[in-house]
Amino acid sequence: MAYKITDDCVACGSCAATCPVEAIKEGEPIYTITDECVECGACAAVCPTGAIKAPE
Repeated sequence: MAYKITDDCVACGSCAATCPVEAIKEGEPIYTITDECVECGACAAVCPTGAIKAPE
């Protein structure tokens, strides 16, 4: 199960630039994480608003 981006996303692009498998795509209005996510957590570590949550 992939990480999730919440509505707290400000679409800054930090997460997409950090993703090693390019699983984060620009969405409307927030970014989204695809099933290619390998759950490395790199995106969550750089998110300035804490909008990326680990899978439950």
